[in-house]
This record gives sequence, structure tokens and C-alpha cells, in this order.
Amino acid sequence: MTGVDSTGVGLTGVSSTGADSTAVGLTSVDFDTAPDRYRHWTLQLDGAIATLRLAVAEDGGLVPGYALKLNSYDLGVDIELYDAVQRLRFEHPEVRAVVLTGGLDRMFCAGANIRMLAQSSHAWKVNFCKFTNETRCGIEDASAHSGQTWIAAVNGPAAGGGYELALACEHLVLVDDGSTTVSLPEVALLGVLPGTGGLTRLTDKRHVRRDRADVFATKTEGFRGATALEWGLVDTVASPVRFATEVARVAEEAARRSRRAEGIEAGAEKGIALTPLARAVDGDSLAYPFLTVEIDREARRADLTLLGPSDAPPADVHTQGADYWPLALTRALDDAILRLRTNEPEIGTWVLRTRGSVEAVAAYDAQLTALADDWFVNEVRHYYKRTLKRLDMTSRSLVAVIDPGSCFAGLLLEMALAADRQYMLDGVFEDVDPDAEPAVLMVTAANLAAWPTANGLSRLAMRFWGHDGGLEAAAYVGERLNADAAVELGLVTYALDDLDFEDELRVALQERAALSPDALTAMEANLRFPGPETMETKIFGRLAAWQNWVFVRPNASGPNGALSRYGSGVAADFDRRRV
Repeated sequence: MTGVDSTGVGLTGVSSTGADSTAVGLTSVDFDTAPDRYRHWTLQLDGAIATLRLAVAEDGGLVPGYALKLNSYDLGVDIELYDAVQRLRFEHPEVRAVVLTGGLDRMFCAGANIRMLAQSSHAWKVNFCKFTNETRCGIEDASAHSGQTWIAAVNGPAAGGGYELALACEHLVLVDDGSTTVSLPEVALLGVLPGTGGLTRLTDKRHVRRDRADVFATKTEGFRGATALEWGLVDTVASPVRFATEVARVAEEAARRSRRAEGIEAGAEKGIALTPLARAVDGDSLAYPFLTVEIDREARRADLTLLGPSDAPPADVHTQGADYWPLALTRALDDAILRLRTNEPEIGTWVLRTRGSVEAVAAYDAQLTALADDWFVNEVRHYYKRTLKRLDMTSRSLVAVIDPGSCFAGLLLEMALAADRQYMLDGVFEDVDPDAEPAVLMVTAANLAAWPTANGLSRLAMRFWGHDGGLEAAAYVGERLNADAAVELGLVTYALDDLDFEDELRVALQERAALSPDALTAMEANLRFPGPETMETKIFGRLAAWQNWVFVRPNASGPNGALSRYGSGVAADFDRRRV
């Protein structure tokens, strides 16, 4: 993986409270990796049970300036973990339980590397926490929807993000050796919050009483053994001599319960290899087989065009493997989002377009629904769901453009529904192609439930939250909806004729680019998730908002703050005023 140079967003020299310096370019942080390239993780497969061990290379930081001691992690460590989660789901259908444990002697994980956080810009810290949260949610999604139950074998201290990594698992086994503890020391030690959902998972997932959670989150040393079990911080404790046996028992029971076990025995079902992405970078252009990205730096805009399938759905989806259109498109979109989000902070507006046949997209959409019980199709569906959620969580203005040649149907309609605004051409461009077929939208059954957002609602249901009868579009499943119908059903913001379309769109994009990026990020985050809260929305909304605020406060990131003075032997000098 490539590091970020001194003009980037992750290094010393960029003010933690000021604006980031020059944007870094599309290839600065690379999210491509594979098990044979891991520096920090090892993956062991034993039939239905996989073991993922964390042994962080101290000199393996993604950028210079810190050592990854005590199994602490940075973005590079989490990129490998994300890759492992994906490969276990797609390449190993026989795996029904995953044991996550520390690979160093008497050490599980010390959490996010503090010196990395101290030297990083605000934007880097925020993106790091966001990606880490998304990876933890992906682990929980695997336990919930893939029949791959994750088990944390806490074989040594699990502090901060290390304990949060364990909290993402469904079952925590703690070694009761008299010294191993679980802890969330960020508030007391660093003047910040547990950044990857620890506070929310304590109360909303593990149902720890909030008075006990208050004590735990302000007790630097944490708890061990019997107290950790009594308070619900772990599920099982075992002595050192019984620890391995207890972990194996829990994993074997989880494997027996897994619905993934049905019809799949070790080696009987071939996995789908996640082959290297076919990606071409040419200046400010990024091209995949089914996605192109063009950056306009002067306008601070990226144009993302998703391409529909060129062929009908295959009779056997397994034969195409990673080339299966919904999977190939999802992998490209996931990669593009991560690269743009991490490397291009000044590109504040993303314009979303599609090109292809509405009917061809709808045919694949129908196949994904019809074959939802197939393990591979199930993984594709949930991967696309998670990628859409990543788009939802991205702090960029999203604008969908629907014009002749678009194919916003079914799963691709979700892209338009995820946008902050939708502009649709009513008719055709008379001066360009008067014989073109006018743009249409198509709602499918999948749009009603298959791709839930972080709050558990479909994007259609969320769009019409609080409007009785707002889901009239459900009555038009499978129909080609022109601009008039799209407006009437509330599926687009504006439908404009060719005399006004280009000018209105241009002015809207220019106005967007002129507004404060901070105000837009806050506004968009508030508007994208109407309706109920869930653990996930609290982690990405409530927690992220407070953590972002804490990160820019002098008490954490100032020259005399806790992050800056950590390890110096000098106590932080706090401004004691409550704000």
C-alpha cells in the first residue's frame, strides 16, 4: 500500500484544527490487498472454522512517524481486516464461524495507535474512524446475514479500539489470567471518545446498564474476569488452561447453528475468488469495467457514471464469479467511494449518472431477488447494501442526473434515491438527439425492502417518512415511469425540459460548490436519515458528530491537549469550561 506524502491528509505538518492542505490524488491510499500481502493479519482455515490472528508489524504503519506497538492499529491494519472479512464471505462458503484473536503473546489489541491519531489531521482522523466503523459493522453484518458467526478470543488486554473490535463480534471469550482486562480508556486517558461505537455497543448491543457503562468508560484500567462477566462486558471467561478449549467449543456450536451449513460442506462448494480489480487511473480519470469517474478540479466535482450490463443474466451465476455484473459493479463502486473519500477531500460534489438498458438492469435485479437464498447471491446483495450505506455515510453532496440513456432501475435506482437531489430531463435534448428515447425510472420489488439504510428503512420509505400514502410508487413496480410520473410520485426533485435542464443543473452545482463544506456535511448528515434511530445510526450520527467536535477541541488536539501530550510524561492542560 502506498503512503500519503507531506501534501496529504494524514501527516504531521497539517494542522489538526485547520484545513487540510493540497488534495492528494487518486492513487495516494490504495485499498487493494490480499492474504498473501498481509503484514498484520494471518488467516487460518480449518473446515467450518476460520481463525484470524492480529500480529501487527511495529514498522508497518501506513505513513511514517509512529510505531504500531502492542498490536495497535492504523488505517493500513484495518484495510487488511476489511479485505479478510470480504474474502471470508465470498471465497469461503464452507466457513461458518470466525475466531478473531491476538497473535502476540498475552496481547489482544491496544486499539488505534495514539501517536498516529496525535499527528493526523482532523480529516484523516474522521475518515479513519468512519472506515473502521464500517468494517466493524461489516463484521456484524456477516454474523447476521452470512451465517458466519464472529467470536472474539480475548487472549490479552483489549483496550479502546481493541475492545471495540471484540465488541463487533457476537461472542466474547475472555482469558481469566488475573491480568487481562477489557477497557475503554479514551475519555480518561486521551480526552476523546471510543471512536468505533464502543459506547453505543455497550448499551444498545450488549445491554450494559448505563450507570455501569459510565463507570467502565471512565475507568482507565477497565475490568477483568468475574467483574467483566457479571457486568456483561464479555460472554464467557476461562482460565488459561481451559481458554483454547472454550473458544473451540463456542466456535463449534456457532458453526453447527449456522444456516450456511445447509448443503455446504468443507470443500464441496467452490468459493468466488475476489480477483484483483481491473482499474485504470489516467490523470483525473478512473475507469473500471462498469464504472467511470471524471474529476473536474476547478469545479470541485466528480462525475461517477455507472454502466449497466451488456448481457442478459447468466443461467448459472456462480460461473461468472467476480465478473458477475452486480458484484463487479459493487466492487468498483466500493473502491471508488473509498479512494475519492480518502484521497480527494476537496472534491465536494459527486454527480451520479447511469448508462445502459433499463430492462437489462431490471432483469439482473429480478435475478438477485429470485435467487436470494443462494449463498453467493446473498453475499452480493448484502455487499451492495453495505456499499450503498457507505455512500450514505460519505460527506459529499450527491446529485443524481437522469437523462436519455440512463438506466436507473431497481438496484441502480437506489443510487438516485441515495442522492441529496435528483434532476430528470423531461423529454430529450432536441438540438442533440431529437430521436432519443426519453429517460425513465423503474421501481422494482427490491426497492421496497432489499437495500435497507442504517436506520432499517428502505430509501423509498425514508424518502416519504411521515407522509401517509407516500409510497404510491409501490403500485407501479416494474413500470417505466417518465418524468411526469416521476414528479407525481415524488421520485425526483426536479423534472426540467431541455431549454432549462443544463442551465438549472449547472447553476445548482456551482451554488453547491460555493457553500461551506462544513455546513454542507452537517446539513446532509442531518437530512439523510429521517425516521427511527438504530445502533448503526447512533454510531455514525450521534457518536461521529460528538467525536468530530471533540477532535477539534484544544483539550484533545491542541498543543497542550491529551493526544498531543500522550506519552510525554506531562499531563494534559485542560480548559475546564463545559461548552
